[in-house]
Amino acid sequence: MRKILYALTVTIVYAVNAYSQNVDIAGLKNITKATPVKFSGGVNASSVYFTGNGPTMRDPFTYFFQGSVNASLFGQINLPFSFNLTNSGHGFSYPTMPNRLSLNPTYKWVAGHIGDVSMSFSPYTLSGHQFTGVGFDLTPDGPWKISAMYGRLQRAVDYEPLNRNAQPGYRRMGYGTKLGYEKKNYTLGLTVFHAKDDQNSLVNRPDSLLIFPQQNLVMSWESKVRPMPGLELSGEFATSALTRDLRDTSSRKENHNYLSLLSKGNGSTSYYSAYKTQLSYTYKKSTLGVGYERVAPGYQTLGAYYFNSDLENITVNMAQSLFKDKANMAVNVGFQRDNLDNSKASGTTRFVGSVNVTYSPSEKLQTSVGYSSFQTHMNMRQQFDYINQQSQFQNIDTLNYVQISQNASFNMNWLTKKNEKQSQTFNLSLSFQDASDQQGGIVANGNASQFYNLATSYSVMLLKQAIGFTLAYNTSYNTIGKNDFLTMGPTLSLNAKLFKKTLTTSLSTSYNLSNSMGIRQSSVLNVRANASYVVMKKHNLNFSLMNQNRNIMSKGKNNDLTTTLGYGYSFR
Repeated sequence: MRKILYALTVTIVYAVNAYSQNVDIAGLKNITKATPVKFSGGVNASSVYFTGNGPTMRDPFTYFFQGSVNASLFGQINLPFSFNLTNSGHGFSYPTMPNRLSLNPTYKWVAGHIGDVSMSFSPYTLSGHQFTGVGFDLTPDGPWKISAMYGRLQRAVDYEPLNRNAQPGYRRMGYGTKLGYEKKNYTLGLTVFHAKDDQNSLVNRPDSLLIFPQQNLVMSWESKVRPMPGLELSGEFATSALTRDLRDTSSRKENHNYLSLLSKGNGSTSYYSAYKTQLSYTYKKSTLGVGYERVAPGYQTLGAYYFNSDLENITVNMAQSLFKDKANMAVNVGFQRDNLDNSKASGTTRFVGSVNVTYSPSEKLQTSVGYSSFQTHMNMRQQFDYINQQSQFQNIDTLNYVQISQNASFNMNWLTKKNEKQSQTFNLSLSFQDASDQQGGIVANGNASQFYNLATSYSVMLLKQAIGFTLAYNTSYNTIGKNDFLTMGPTLSLNAKLFKKTLTTSLSTSYNLSNSMGIRQSSVLNVRANASYVVMKKHNLNFSLMNQNRNIMSKGKNNDLTTTLGYGYSFR
């Protein structure tokens, strides 16, 4: 009774939900028309019987009894209750006080965010960081669009040497705004974001962990222009001023960055930039796109949880429709590198390329082919860096390393026959993957692997009888290092819906063999049967049986049998 009274007390708070509650102010009048209290839920009971002579720790008999009830108040508030009972224990859950509360009211072109919410202005400023406070988005019919936020980005957590699970941090407050001006042929945008730690919010300061009170000011400029039909050019330029320690009393370094006029920094303040441009052109059924992105080493914004810096990306993509839209081709190529200021002992370059082609000459035949390649190249700095090194342990690692991964696939789905009585379908799927590591231009033994997979099936469906047959064959061949593995075998399955589709049944059997280095390793025979019967649309009886016979050459034969019987009831 005490738990129930507590749950009812929580109901008032639960109106804002543990995650988020979207409220359309214009539609609040519909709440008064909704049912005050509506219950839904169900119960499930099942038992599992297991027997076998294989090495297992499973109990021979297991039972499960589960139930759930959800009370919906005016269609806006949900109060879930659930319980479970097994021969290994029991449990009960009920609504608890939420640790995150949020309201997102909307009215026409005004959207508000109140409580524990998150907003995104741009990838380089505020990007999905949760805060406790208020925010809004104004999107009227005119050209102007405005977004703003204010709140706590991080709560104060004191440093406790004995509690390693608690990440210490200063209390951090932040505010930001985004202004946008949109016209048919061009768009302009400005984003300003500021965050600052309260250096007096902690008693035990985590200086030993290199955690200091910080301050960050970020400004981003965005633009998009459409000079002609089909052509679009967009770009964003962002600058971040990051003060790593507000307590630093040394003078700020000379810097000609314009943010130095807007932010009060000190000797620990650094300025970083990032920019991204994209060009896309569409002509009839052809599309071409080019993109370039550069993020300076050390770039960081306190409006994002994680940020990649010190990178340069170049991307090219193309899409083309052929043969009266029966075929489509898409090509994507990307290049990335780091160590932009040559301050690292090593540099990494990456190349990614992919080609995908789909061809459907008729409604009965669909095919697709895909290929992708990923290559990473890493090398140390030039030889003079080793000749002029100050210590014998500096740059001790000499590395010229290339990692290559290739993937190829082919899929075909052929509807060989279709009429009022039956349909027949043939499916073929092939895939290949190759991975290798090169060092000094040489692939050493054991540093390469290939994976080949073949799956084929033929299905027959008797439409009036609701009976289907499927015969499939699967093959998998892998070479990992100096070893190779081959697994193959057929599968036969039957499914049917009987008694006006209230009884659903299925039966399948499969047999597969596994070889390694040309030597038989094991054989497995599986038999599975399932049945589900629906009574009065709310009651469900189900039965399943699985028998597995394994013959492992190094361990001998064993057989396992698992039988499951269950009942379910649902209401709403």
